[in-house]
Amino acid sequence: MPPAPHVPASTTPVQDYLDRPAPGAAADHLVIPRSLAQSMPLRWQQVFVGLLADLHDAYGHLPWPDYRVVPSRWEFVVDLDEEQLAATGYHADLGPDGELEYRDAAEDVLAEPGRHRVLAPVDDPLPPAAAGRVEPRPAPPM
Repeated sequence: MPPAPHVPASTTPVQDYLDRPAPGAAADHLVIPRSLAQSMPLRWQQVFVGLLADLHDAYGHLPWPDYRVVPSRWEFVVDLDEEQLAATGYHADLGPDGELEYRDAAEDVLAEPGRHRVLAPVDDPLPPAAAGRVEPRPAPPM
């Protein structure tokens, strides 16, 4: 029997992986919660640190900014509190008919606030690094 045709490995595996839905991945950044990274098994941490060291060695000469990471979720505007509305550039006021209106920073009324989703700040559901080890999901039974 002839060997199966060889399918070459991707030349962009990180892009391929992160282009599909993945926790912590956005269009331009990948966020890895420190508490989870520090909770990985020792061997994984050793490999991870080696990869980070290689990344920083190769690209450390670039002008890296400091990043502010804000835990966020896609939420409907009507479900946001005042702080979340303000953080997303909206506010709610009573309109001339006594109904709640949602306005953007330009003071334009949002036509369908119940269908309009925004990336809003939320409380971080993951423990901070200072909380210690985060236990991983148990392995499925064999």
